[in-house]
Amino acid sequence: MRFLLMHRVPEDDSSSWEPVPELVQRMDEFATRLAAQGVLLGAEGVQRTGAVVRRRGTAVSAVDGPFAEAKEVVGGFLLINAADLAEATAIAEEYIGCFAGVEEMSVEVRQVAEAEDLERYR
Repeated sequence: MRFLLMHRVPEDDSSSWEPVPELVQRMDEFATRLAAQGVLLGAEGVQRTGAVVRRRGTAVSAVDGPFAEAKEVVGGFLLINAADLAEATAIAEEYIGCFAGVEEMSVEVRQVAEAEDLERYR
């Protein structure tokens, strides 16, 4: 099963957006180990700015970031293979450990909906 692990950080915390060399090294080592185990499918950080496209009824609007209305925003993600939610959660616990020094953050773990999961809706 594939799982998406999204790390969320406070939008207004500059330390979340300016990683120290030790964090970069821990992330590199973590990603290298997961890749060697065949678990890691992808891993990326995201830039602080972006946009939100929202639909309310039939109206569609786009708003540029930073996202002042959000307390936490996605700072990056991993896409992994795991046997189940318990294994993916254990990997998320290791992942959050890479961010020593970041005061507040969370990692959301979500199973990816595969094409075969959607067959019942066709």
